[in-house]
Amino acid sequence: MTSTPPAPRLRATTRPLEHAPDLISLADPNAPMIWTRGDRGCVGVGEVLRLSFSGPHRFTDAAAAWRRIAETAIVDDSVRMPGSGLIALGTFAFADESSAESVLIVPRLLVARHRGQAWITEIAAVDADPAPLAVPDAPASRAWEGVRFGDRALATGGDSVASYLAGVREAGARIERGEFEKIVIARQLEGALPGASDLRVPLTRLAEHYLDCWTFAVDGLIGASPETLIRSTSGAVSARVLAGTRGRHSEDAARDARARDELLTSAKEQHEHAFAVQSVVTALSPHVRDLRTSEEPFPLRLPNVWHLATDLGAALGEQSSSIELVGALHPTAAVAGTPTATAVAAIAELEPFDRGRYSGAVGWIDADGDGEWVIALRCAQLGAPDAQTGARAVVASAGGGIVAGSDPDHELGETVSKFRPITEAFAR
Repeated sequence: MTSTPPAPRLRATTRPLEHAPDLISLADPNAPMIWTRGDRGCVGVGEVLRLSFSGPHRFTDAAAAWRRIAETAIVDDSVRMPGSGLIALGTFAFADESSAESVLIVPRLLVARHRGQAWITEIAAVDADPAPLAVPDAPASRAWEGVRFGDRALATGGDSVASYLAGVREAGARIERGEFEKIVIARQLEGALPGASDLRVPLTRLAEHYLDCWTFAVDGLIGASPETLIRSTSGAVSARVLAGTRGRHSEDAARDARARDELLTSAKEQHEHAFAVQSVVTALSPHVRDLRTSEEPFPLRLPNVWHLATDLGAALGEQSSSIELVGALHPTAAVAGTPTATAVAAIAELEPFDRGRYSGAVGWIDADGDGEWVIALRCAQLGAPDAQTGARAVVASAGGGIVAGSDPDHELGETVSKFRPITEAFAR
């Protein structure tokens, strides 16, 4: 089911800035809206429009709703850069039946940068009085007491680690029976964020430590993802596929190098990676031409893990918006399994929770349909504030690909490595 209010007519006015401010410092401490990586990104302030979607048609519904908004909008953009003009930031749930909303949010004010250029965009209803295009003052800093994460309590009252290990063992048994070739099984941690905490603290930590990732905050989903689901700009399309993981040993260079080499030579990891790449190629092929991939998987080094990575590039073959491309790709084998439909159905049985937006998509789209979207990994979802204390639940998720021969204890250790970005970013 999808929320489809009458499409308002918007006006977006973009003007260049002489200097690029620190984006994260401008974010709302309670409800930050951020998309940043290195010298690129944006911060949204306020909210002009929110569109909500759910169910199996959430991507096509969102694409259609956004097209209606963009077609009637007045865009005055003297910058003409990726991310200027009319912009919405969004996040989409993983599963068709998820209770989590998928949303597109149009900010009232957007401050952005792209390498050496910076700009500001004001977005309002066409009949609203125009506001001065000025960078707002950064909100004052607040306290940060941090979050202590523990295994999330299950509705069944069972132990979440034991449940995860049992799920991995059952997944392995089904693979042996030939039901599917790969499946991704996740688990969750939960903590409590005290009221009046400054969420710019974990965002700054993520942005500073995970330079090869997109750090994001959209509607309470906060994280730093290394996996670009799709980038579509002026007819050029690119993606990055990650599958296959080894924990880092940054304190021991020789041991760290061995972990990298084991990843590159592991038949199991190469097998898992090949599934993920093929799922993206198959899904993307009808929408693009001149599709190419890096010749061999390469090791991507992050502070917490090594990943096997493959980059893809193509030319857009039809007038598909970036959200439509996301819908064609989601879910990839990297977050679901192979065959995808069978794996997704089994995930609903083997994971004793709703993934929500974890392993869904998060990113942005402009008036032309261009945009950038990543898979929502290395992330946590914040709940609504408690009416009395303002405290909020924080749920982090992490998973790994299970194939023939996967060892449950090794897979559990892989989730520990994947939780590190969030547990460290939210620490005291």
